[in-house]
Amino acid sequence: MVALLMVLIEDLLSGLLEYMDSILLNLVPMAFYADEFLDQMLGRAVISELFDILFTFGVSLIILKFIKKGFDTYILWIDGDADTDPILYLTYFVKALVVAISFPTLYGWMATIVQDLTDKLLNIISRGVTADFSVIIVGIISGGIVPGIIGLIFFGCLLFLYIKFLQTGLEILVLRLGIPLACVGLVDSDQGVFKTYMQKFFQAMITVMLQIALLKLGIALVMNGHLIWATATILMAIRTPKFLQEFIIISGGQGGMMGKAYQATRLVQMFRGAMR
Repeated sequence: MVALLMVLIEDLLSGLLEYMDSILLNLVPMAFYADEFLDQMLGRAVISELFDILFTFGVSLIILKFIKKGFDTYILWIDGDADTDPILYLTYFVKALVVAISFPTLYGWMATIVQDLTDKLLNIISRGVTADFSVIIVGIISGGIVPGIIGLIFFGCLLFLYIKFLQTGLEILVLRLGIPLACVGLVDSDQGVFKTYMQKFFQAMITVMLQIALLKLGIALVMNGHLIWATATILMAIRTPKFLQEFIIISGGQGGMMGKAYQATRLVQMFRGAMR
């Protein structure tokens, strides 16, 4: 029975081996510039066209909201405070346009900074360590049934982490596509959804950096024979988004003090708007 189980584990690990090399290939560019990989896989610039369409739509919404809000505030007196300096209102409008137009450049700078920091972390973690998954699998199989089961869990989690990593890359892509629409909130004095949107954006980017670092650390540990520590590291990498969510962005519907205060504020604003 044990021999049969070991044969099954060996077959499963050997089947996973063909995916392992691709897991370590172009991790950072794949997360920050998923549009380039998707365009390459689709054979045409589909994502680039989506960027152009949503940018035009977002800028149009900014202009329309600026005109409508200005008309309601300073002509009809049914929205906002008519005593507010029009220059301040114009400043919000210009800010929204500037952020929407300049965001691709700002994102390129931000991605370069995060990528450089990630590369430095990986150089420290992977110094002198060469990942050879065939050697790792042979060492796991030769250790017996317990290392075999733990090794199977490790490589299963590694493959799952890679899929989650691709999901995070797509999440960043969707956030990039929606930036022009989020900038519509900048026309308002409270910035609308833009602040929360950018918090989510930074959370996704930090998630990528930490997940890649933990993935490399897990591989370095397993190469040095610490299979249980390596498995714990990979599990921590999988849990990274939930871990960061507790610090970077307020979770909706969790009943926390800050969440309740925010919901109460929005409720009061809605009530005042309905009474006008």
